[in-house]
Amino acid sequence: MNIDYKSPKKILTPTSGFLYDYSHSLNPYTGCAFGCSYCYVRQSPVGLFRKQEWGTWVDVKQDAKEKIVKEIRNLKKRDKEVTIFMSSSTDPYQPIEYKEKITRGLLEGMTEVPPDFLFVQTRSSLVTRDIDLFKQLKDRLRISMTVETDDDQIRKKFAPYAPPIQSRIKAVTKLRDNQLPVQIAVAPVLPFSKKFPEELSKVVDRIVIDDFYTGDGSNGKRTERLKIKKLYDDEEMDMWYGEDTHLLALEQFKEHFTADQILVSQEGFKPY
Repeated sequence: MNIDYKSPKKILTPTSGFLYDYSHSLNPYTGCAFGCSYCYVRQSPVGLFRKQEWGTWVDVKQDAKEKIVKEIRNLKKRDKEVTIFMSSSTDPYQPIEYKEKITRGLLEGMTEVPPDFLFVQTRSSLVTRDIDLFKQLKDRLRISMTVETDDDQIRKKFAPYAPPIQSRIKAVTKLRDNQLPVQIAVAPVLPFSKKFPEELSKVVDRIVIDDFYTGDGSNGKRTERLKIKKLYDDEEMDMWYGEDTHLLALEQFKEHFTADQILVSQEGFKPY
């Protein structure tokens, strides 16, 4: 893993597109060590124009805490609403976060100068380290944990460097037990067993379902370019790959969640 250190002028980025409901996105790092095969960022400018392959490099953003405090304070002085999506193109809990604590520093800054709303998207159990800070933000917070499947062999096929499924489930349980607002994002939907919806219903009461076509920002075109089809065997292709995959998942989750507990694609990632 190639680790570099950068000092950007600003830490908050005005949003557009999929995240238009938010005022800003916040990426503590550039690049991502998890390097999931289906990640849409591989087909974005940051993924395409870097010489190193996606998943092999991470840039650490220095002085992040000082920047977030200053930027939110300046926005508030201008009576601007500050709603933040963390993160849109990296996981805020990179393995290097254990050492660098950039994300923790940002959260510390936001407890000093709180945004109106903070959405935290991750697939790492390291998120539980910051429960003490999340508790200070809980009235303006949602944490979203990606759990695409209940089959860790499937996880290893599509995202071999991402955290194990069971570690994520345990993390969600710990967040819930601390009365923090948490959801699970089955995003993208990968092949899962019939037990999956029932098992998740024991952990959370809010599920987001998304697939390659509704969630990659290009109606599946980015995913086609990534050649994700090759990772499916013939039986999986027939059932789990296509424009209606989220509908298949939706029907199965309806057996264990009420209609208002299941959100599809963008609806599940909106603020508040």
